[in-house]
Amino acid sequence: MAKKQKTNVEVKEPQTYEEVAVKAPPVVKQQKKETPVIDVPESDAWEPKSRTYLLKGNKKPLSKMIRSANIYWFDEEKKYEREIKYCENQRTPFVDEMQGEQRLSHIIFRNGVLHVPREKTVLQKFLSLYHPHKNKIYYEHKPQLIAQDELADINLEVDALIAARNMDIGMAEAVMRAEIGSKVSTMSSKELKRDLLVFAKKNPKLLLALAGDEDVQLRNFGIKATEIGVLKLSQDQRTFTWGSNNRKLMNVPFDEHPYSALAQWFKTDEGMEIYSNIEKRLNN
Repeated sequence: MAKKQKTNVEVKEPQTYEEVAVKAPPVVKQQKKETPVIDVPESDAWEPKSRTYLLKGNKKPLSKMIRSANIYWFDEEKKYEREIKYCENQRTPFVDEMQGEQRLSHIIFRNGVLHVPREKTVLQKFLSLYHPHKNKIYYEHKPQLIAQDELADINLEVDALIAARNMDIGMAEAVMRAEIGSKVSTMSSKELKRDLLVFAKKNPKLLLALAGDEDVQLRNFGIKATEIGVLKLSQDQRTFTWGSNNRKLMNVPFDEHPYSALAQWFKTDEGMEIYSNIEKRLNN
């Protein structure tokens, strides 16, 4: 039999796990890229919902068409005017972004109202963001803002009514005198309180302003003193004097209301003494 020839092929022993790990190339971990934060423009962050637009003014014609083409809108980002128009078959109101055929559409208000469903996003943006006649010929009806305004008015009225109800009779007289004049001198306390509450309901802002004005009571005090003759106001309304001896107390500065000037004078050292003197006479 023929002898088998020996080969010079070297047989390697199987490598251990440690040897493989040493010879293997290092694994390079890829750093995750941070997602950049992009500011979304107002036009892109559009809330899909139905919107209603109303014509301004009291006139509500059966139909009113507004321009839907030949309009230019200044783009603050691009720094130039861009032509806009409304085409139902386009996905943008900007002419330079439109593709294919442009089928111009009419925008018509019926009886002063235009309802635009949530699917008509392009028309809504055209009317709410870009049209030059917004808030001039028409406006967008926003029930939430109206509710906020009404809530603020209701709270103001409630505050005024509470202030009027808790107001003492002296302050009530002072506030109502600023509103209706010397008529308050002939009113009973119940009539005064009733008219004060009516005034708070009709003009709550003014009532709260008068209630917070420290000069209101001083003006009322001066008017009452003049009405009963403790003080006198000259015919030219430039000088206050004592009613008993006509001794001059103060001159009214030019272009000032006499009782507003008297209220300010009561705050001076001399005026405080006269105020105390008048108060004693009124209480007697």
